[in-house]
Amino acid sequence: MHRAQSRFVVAFAGLGLVAVASATHAQDVEWRSYGSDAAGTKYSPLDQIDRDTIGDLQIVWRQSVLPEAMREGHEDFTPSVAAQNTPLMADGRLYISSALGTVAALDATTGEVLWFDTPPDRDGEPFTRVRQTRGVAWWDDPQSDDARVLAVVGSYLVALNARTGERYPDFGDGGEVDLTQGFDRPWETFSWGSPPLVVGDIVVIGSAMTDVTNPNMPAMKEMPPGDVRGFDVRTGEQVWIFHVVPREGEPGNETWLTALTEDRASWEYSGNTNMWAWPSADEELGLVYVPLSTPTNDYYGGYRPGDNLFAESLVCLDARTGERVWHFQAVHHGIWDYDFPAAPNVIDLQVEGRSEPVKAVAAVSKQAFTYVFDRVTGEPVWPIEERPVPPGDVPGEWYAPTQPFPTRPPAFDQQGTTVDDLIDFTPELRRDALEIFEQYVTGPLFTAPSLVDESPGGTKGTLQMPGVVGGADWG
Repeated sequence: MHRAQSRFVVAFAGLGLVAVASATHAQDVEWRSYGSDAAGTKYSPLDQIDRDTIGDLQIVWRQSVLPEAMREGHEDFTPSVAAQNTPLMADGRLYISSALGTVAALDATTGEVLWFDTPPDRDGEPFTRVRQTRGVAWWDDPQSDDARVLAVVGSYLVALNARTGERYPDFGDGGEVDLTQGFDRPWETFSWGSPPLVVGDIVVIGSAMTDVTNPNMPAMKEMPPGDVRGFDVRTGEQVWIFHVVPREGEPGNETWLTALTEDRASWEYSGNTNMWAWPSADEELGLVYVPLSTPTNDYYGGYRPGDNLFAESLVCLDARTGERVWHFQAVHHGIWDYDFPAAPNVIDLQVEGRSEPVKAVAAVSKQAFTYVFDRVTGEPVWPIEERPVPPGDVPGEWYAPTQPFPTRPPAFDQQGTTVDDLIDFTPELRRDALEIFEQYVTGPLFTAPSLVDESPGGTKGTLQMPGVVGGADWG
């Protein structure tokens, strides 16, 4: 930890006035979680900035996401180019995950750097290269003055004193927890895609085990699963682990069948099924809502026949124990990379025909659906129908005959492709569009991926709509 008294320039333009307003209000108008609160509302009741006053905003300070003091002695280190974090605001301070993946505290009124954390040297380099730096988590003890900032720095979970920046020596091993440990199937590296979520005294952390593929890559068969874990916020002890690919004897294990080319069930070697998006929670109920992604491989599932629970599912867990309360699978045997990409919204919903508001949770998807459930029972608020979808013809692939379609609300983006979607600004453009369109396999939502056919009249693959970035995507 280092204290800093200097000010630097770059990235927080426009936050100054918001920070000043927040610092003068009570806790309920602070921003103590990535999505404002554990429910993921992304809402602030502050009303100083509205359509009448927004034109009067002026920048009162700027601050870098990479203060020069953090680079001293390490000027050659290349930081992350994806500083995507939302600062937390509590007790008059902003807490950021820097472009180096480490944590800094700023004075919300002036932008002054109050302290920053420097991890221990690892192989002569204190910083760990990361794909993105998406933020930190906050926890405070209502029975004492203990307030902590939790962050994933490289492959380590760290707990920092929110006021001083000091690491807690009794948290994990000397102030940090090695997140490569604690898995049933060991893996040398740990990757993550979202900040931690604190629910009560539990820090919930997902995994993103090499969750990047494309149709030109070889079909991966064996990867570790991106299990979700809960850690004690005071000690760093791993309290529970939820197996996103169920082990033998666990519910859902029967949905991982044995491929014809294998002598063991696919759950034994299949992985990913990550929670790279951020979860949300109902703190009063002690329930956390986990959005999960596609298993290994994104576009070919011949090595993992079956529906593959809990891939591409919304899973409700008891935050204290990690036990599954309910789940819903939005894609059976995913071969489209249709991950759940964003935190579900915990909302109280007034539904026509019901006298009382429904305690609901709503999750948007890459396929442009919004799935809405009773967040206690998991029952859909409106019917979700299983409808037949077109089979594919890739050798060795296993195809689910149906997929879930919500009846309400309607899809918020185009689904599937037809000739009616093509431009017709001029006859020539229409002709060219048809010529290109006919080179691909096309059809409704969930039209299966296809192989490139280089023979005369063959197709170049499948046009997928929405594509792999949605529909909905991160956030």
